[in-house]
Amino acid sequence: MSLTQAKVASGSDLVDPMATLRSLREAFRAAPFPDRQERTRALDRLLTLILERRDAIADAISDDFGHRSRHESLVSEVYVTAAGIRYIKKHLRAWMAPEPRPVTLALQPARARIVPQPLGVIGIISPWNYPIQLALLPLAYALAAGNRVMLKPSELTPGTSELMRTLLADAFHPDHVAVITGGPEVGAAFSELPFDHLFYTGSTRVGRLVMQAAAKNLTPVTLELGGKSPAWIHPDYPTEKAAASIAMGKLFNAGQTCVAPDYVLVRRDQADALERALVASIEEMYPGLVDNPDYTSIINDQHRERLQGYLADAEAHGARLVTINPASESFEASTKLAPVLIRDPTEEMAVMQEEIFGPLLPIVAVDSVDAAAAYINDHPRPLAMYVFDRDKARVEGLLRHTHAGGVSVNDTMLHVAEEHLPFGGVGPSGMGAYHGREGFDTFSHRKAVLHQPRLNSRFLLAPPYGRTIERLLDLLI
Repeated sequence: MSLTQAKVASGSDLVDPMATLRSLREAFRAAPFPDRQERTRALDRLLTLILERRDAIADAISDDFGHRSRHESLVSEVYVTAAGIRYIKKHLRAWMAPEPRPVTLALQPARARIVPQPLGVIGIISPWNYPIQLALLPLAYALAAGNRVMLKPSELTPGTSELMRTLLADAFHPDHVAVITGGPEVGAAFSELPFDHLFYTGSTRVGRLVMQAAAKNLTPVTLELGGKSPAWIHPDYPTEKAAASIAMGKLFNAGQTCVAPDYVLVRRDQADALERALVASIEEMYPGLVDNPDYTSIINDQHRERLQGYLADAEAHGARLVTINPASESFEASTKLAPVLIRDPTEEMAVMQEEIFGPLLPIVAVDSVDAAAAYINDHPRPLAMYVFDRDKARVEGLLRHTHAGGVSVNDTMLHVAEEHLPFGGVGPSGMGAYHGREGFDTFSHRKAVLHQPRLNSRFLLAPPYGRTIERLLDLLI
């Protein structure tokens, strides 16, 4: 589909993505370097709409999911996004300030500095699993850096996407922030637009397609992907404490989180104890599931069938499935899926090849910490890793010998909520980062500037060359 054909419904009008991009670019060229006050006002408008419409946001997400825990939405969508915006506002002055750099002897008395400059028009493609946070937090960093933004939210959460479109249209002029809604064909056309930077959050498979599309225009990309994030429990660490943290991280949003623990590595003689501890932790958190407001649904039938396919495939290949259903409920008419532990998983199982994105948790038995590190290194580099060990030397050793986008030690997922830390993947789990100073830098060009004073040594380097330049080169070299 061509860009001009990819027109999408937005309110009562058809929106042409290319025309929208041209409008945003013209507006940026008319005001290419908004001051801090203007950027702060934009952030304030974004913060206000999140806080004032938090109940509507939670309701819209729940409707799209079939059921989404209200408290999970308030924590992950409202609180995390609002905290991120407040953090940006607090540090924006320092981030915008030119950074002086030293000048080498040969170029003195020149002055050097780095000037953070807005890139222009940023394209953001956001996913369905955290439809507000993963759209509006990148938007906040892009606005803080002084850019115009074009946002394409997920078609799998249509109610939330429409609410977001309406809220942003009320808060921002269309030549500042524009929202384009539509299905996969619109997303494909969107990723081919000649943005000044394209930011994508989603699956590794689609991330490859986005990068290929962006390459046609040499558009720089940030890819926030996923992968199979491991957790390792050292035998000296209390199994019950590790299990409680892993269960909470795994079942938040019913496992539909890019940094959820995807599988657990444990020493072989402790695998049964871990199974018992996980069952106990999950039953304590969720004594019932089907009508429990704290337990979230799977986003749609297609994803539930995908997860059930993983279970059928794992069982066919010899895995033992431990279904955790404390109230012995029927899920036939439910949009939810009971948590399942997968024992004795093997590499040929689909559940060990694909990112799970659901409440299924394989337990992988190994013989030692070295075997755990080797297992992690034998697989694509993950977005997150979780290490449960109180021995600092062992923890540092494992961190040095493995790769992951980010790590939480003795807990799960919390490193993502710390705005001082960058968030991003490595290799197949992504490229580039946001959150913290890195988020501002992602959407800025750090322009190198050299100031040459009126009196300088340039004449020493100009032809015709003679004995003076020879002596200068002897000194410099």
